Amino acid sequence: MNRIDENPSPSGTLALQTLAMPSDTNPNGDIFGGWMMSQMDLAGAIQAREIAKGRVTTVAVGGMTFLCPVPVGATVSCYCNLLEIGRSSVRTNVEVWLKKLETGEQSKVTEGVFVYVAIDDKGHTRAIPKD
Repeated sequence: MNRIDENPSPSGTLALQTLAMPSDTNPNGDIFGGWMMSQMDLAGAIQAREIAKGRVTTVAVGGMTFLCPVPVGATVSCYCNLLEIGRSSVRTNVEVWLKKLETGEQSKVTEGVFVYVAIDDKGHTRAIPKD
């Protein structure tokens, strides 16, 4: 079964939490999917930078399915679950959950796999330091 079809609680570590604002909406008043993807990329990059101990860049994003619209005023939380550390790459699953202020109800919005590569100051791929 695909995890996107389940109704679990958030999986992974909370990496980013923000508020859905009116400036991030489409003409129907729902938050843009592109804004959501941007928040996911930021959350994954926070995790990848810590692992890579420096600069990273996004190189791939897996398919995403949006399960519900995100209303203005919802608290948006991005959770990261590390999948793999390669020689120079970090692969992580990022889940997005929203919490409605009025009810406190949490709903899963989407998830996606993000891949980051460690780079040096010149933008060249570098190895991730081993701990």
